[in-house]
Amino acid sequence: MTSSLSRGRPRRATAHIRVRVTHAVLGALTGTGWLVLPMMTAEVHDPVPVASAGAVAAAAAPQQDGTSVADLALPLVAGATAVALAGYGYLRRTRRARTRTTPGTVPARPPTPTPAESERQARAALRLADDCVRASREELSLVRELFGDKQTEPFTHALRAAETELAAAFAIWRRYEEGVPEEPSARHQALVGVLGRCAEAGRRLDAEAAALDRLRGLDEDGGDRGVGAALVAAEERFRELAARAVTAQELLATVRKRYAPSAGEPVSGYVEQAKDRLLFATARLNEARQAADAGDRPRAVRQLRAGEGAVVQAAVLVDGVERLVSRLGEAAALVPAALTGAEAELAAVRSGTGRTSPTTTELHARLAHADLVLAAVREELTGGPYDPLDALRRITRAAGRLDGARSGVLDAAALLVARNSVAGAEEFVAVHRGAVGTQARARLAEAVRELGAGNAARADAVAGEARELAERDVREYGIPHLDAEGSTAGVAGAVLGGILLAETPDAGPPAAYGGPRTRSRHHA
Repeated sequence: MTSSLSRGRPRRATAHIRVRVTHAVLGALTGTGWLVLPMMTAEVHDPVPVASAGAVAAAAAPQQDGTSVADLALPLVAGATAVALAGYGYLRRTRRARTRTTPGTVPARPPTPTPAESERQARAALRLADDCVRASREELSLVRELFGDKQTEPFTHALRAAETELAAAFAIWRRYEEGVPEEPSARHQALVGVLGRCAEAGRRLDAEAAALDRLRGLDEDGGDRGVGAALVAAEERFRELAARAVTAQELLATVRKRYAPSAGEPVSGYVEQAKDRLLFATARLNEARQAADAGDRPRAVRQLRAGEGAVVQAAVLVDGVERLVSRLGEAAALVPAALTGAEAELAAVRSGTGRTSPTTTELHARLAHADLVLAAVREELTGGPYDPLDALRRITRAAGRLDGARSGVLDAAALLVARNSVAGAEEFVAVHRGAVGTQARARLAEAVRELGAGNAARADAVAGEARELAERDVREYGIPHLDAEGSTAGVAGAVLGGILLAETPDAGPPAAYGGPRTRSRHHA
């Protein structure tokens, strides 16, 4: 019967053992033959005429001595050769053992990452892919202004495809955070799906990066025309934004006088950050022009991209102030109608409530809460400055807890609030992405999905969570400030905003359209 050890031994290992045994047997037979050969040849008579006894006796002694030395030397040489071959075989077997676990098996595969390591990889991939998409979107907005929609269609298509892959990756990650799926193997596959989606998003952007540079004339064969035209466009946007930043400062002063302090909190510090980005853009665009005049194309392109990124983010900050002021005005005009619509809904629910309903107690509690909220809002309207967007949020949430039919004005109010919340969170993440982590980005992606699905209340709530998480990340990172002499020229703010990738001690290259492989191609 074959033992268990023999059954578990690989066939290839058994074959190697047989070969080694065969070699050993052949070596032993060869050595034995060399030892026996002298004895066999010692008794063989030489076929020559018989000589006299004296002559034979005289020549016998020296002939036997010479034959004995030669016959013993040959076996010694064979033995030494066998020992050398055995040592060589041992060295070969030792080297093979270092590269595989057992004789005859392939090298071991790398160990499977632990769940914690897989989660860390997924978070890093999501953040990197999100940064690539955002930077690509920023540069493409400038290119589209210069070349129009038709010439930039391939890049727009690639960006949309990357956005789709990233949205799917965030959706998988969000379900994973919620515990879906539950099986360990399925959860591992979910993380693999996140990594695959992020990789595909980056690949789509990487594939078009070189073509975008050729269109802009920023490649080696572009000449001076491409850099010059881009500098002119960036400088025009810079001058426009400098004037708008002053106007935004005045708008914020008006908001503080007209509304409650909480109304302007979402854009607090935006004007100062916009000025910081513009300061950085001034320095980089000037350096880009000097480098272009000196014929230093790589440096000109690098400084141009840094200046363009700062100009785009300054526009995001100024747009954020203007957006909030506009939404506050819309909300203030809508609050009275929303109050009336909510009170009508409460009356309809009361008239349709049965005394014997099992949910009567809970419904009465909700009605009482809604009455308190509406009364508080009405008091704020007549008591002085208030926050119109917050008032609409409280009205729609109080009415949303009831089971009655929603009026059109309440739906419009909820949509206005949700759009404002999502836009505010999007702007904050965009200009602070150097510090914002994966959790806040995932919540923001979820808010965008909910808004697109028409779930305004849910979108507003999740966008608020995303904004809180992003602000927490920035506080932990630290808000950069210029030193007394302004020698940093906004570099710290550019790193915070992801304009510079912080890959080297000098703050790194500027971010460009592309995926992980090409986004830092304009390095020093």
